[in-house]
Amino acid sequence: MSTRVAFLNDLRTLNNDVIKMATILEESIDKMILALTELSAEHATEVIARDDEIDDLERKIEIECILIIAKQQPIATDLRKVSSIMKIITDIERIADHCSDISEYVLELIKKDPMVQPSALVPMVEAMKDMVVQAINSYVAEDVEESKKVREKDDIVDNYFVEIREDLKKRMTEDKKWIPQCVDYLMIIKYLERMGDHATNIAGWMKYIVTGEMEE
Repeated sequence: MSTRVAFLNDLRTLNNDVIKMATILEESIDKMILALTELSAEHATEVIARDDEIDDLERKIEIECILIIAKQQPIATDLRKVSSIMKIITDIERIADHCSDISEYVLELIKKDPMVQPSALVPMVEAMKDMVVQAINSYVAEDVEESKKVREKDDIVDNYFVEIREDLKKRMTEDKKWIPQCVDYLMIIKYLERMGDHATNIAGWMKYIVTGEMEE
């Protein structure tokens, strides 16, 4: 087997593992959304338990990348792709971590008196999920135009964050009994905002793979 054929085989395996990791992430996001919107301990626990699976895949892919660089010594576009994948899986793992973080707060909220959730919470969650899915799709298809849509939606998520934050501040001021619940929701929306940022990072690294241009 030629060196080039061996490299392409290694790259195919690497790409498949990234897609597998991204697929698990999407499943975790769906479970996290159910946990959050339904305040479901069952779904929250499932998300937390599955975080190790994504961590293990991240380590596996990192090793694959290092071995490809060491053995095949890729240059130009090939090196760009392998090095960018190492960045992308870090962002995927961070998003998964935040799914777990949010699920931990869901378990805390379940212990407290129920509070009406902020009206913009569901739209914020849906916008964040759209960003992550589009970022992953842009990677799979190597579609720069799709990656642009991710960056455009980041402001939407940020605006929802500000809207919900102000809502929660008002509730805490008007009735102190809601302070513990509001603090939990403040942490949750911060994690959601960070998930959008990581999706933007993935889209940026995908663009770098295709064009060689870094995001400003």
